Amino acid sequence: MSKDKDLNKEEETLKDNLEETIEDAINEVEEQKNEGHKEELSETEQLKQEVQKEKDKFLRLFAEFENYKRRTSKERVELFKTASQEVMLAMLPVLDDFDRALKEIEKSEDKNLLKGVELIHNKFRETLNSKGLEPMNVKQGDTFDADLHEAVTQIPAPDKKLKGKIVDVVERGYTLGEKIIRYPKVVTGK
Repeated sequence: MSKDKDLNKEEETLKDNLEETIEDAINEVEEQKNEGHKEELSETEQLKQEVQKEKDKFLRLFAEFENYKRRTSKERVELFKTASQEVMLAMLPVLDDFDRALKEIEKSEDKNLLKGVELIHNKFRETLNSKGLEPMNVKQGDTFDADLHEAVTQIPAPDKKLKGKIVDVVERGYTLGEKIIRYPKVVTGK
């Protein structure tokens, strides 16, 4: 919120400076125009040059203001996109614990407990998905890519097809929007 206020104050300051510069230029031109009728033609040329300088100054200031508006709106959009990143990162361990708990509860005989925990787990996952969190689809046999995966360890490949490929996924990776906020931790085959 304070960042928005600061941006609005900066915008207002730039607008005021722009208006002031325009008013000064107009006043200066009018003063010189009144004096110019009495003086020689070369003075008229000087006034034209000064008006051109002020016009150039105005155009530069206006362009600077437009660039400022574009930059701040882009920063604002980026801020809204990643505002929830910190919260999402804090929630990922809870999501991992839910996944592990579900696997253990599936082994038990209590189907009602399993159904209740699955409902809570699905609601939690859907809530995170609605806020832009998406799991990365990484599975055994995928090609290892150092830009997308984090290798935890390398083991002898149990199958020749798995050499240089992912043997196991230790921890899921997640994206928030288009940005990877947690890389999947994988075991690769050698």
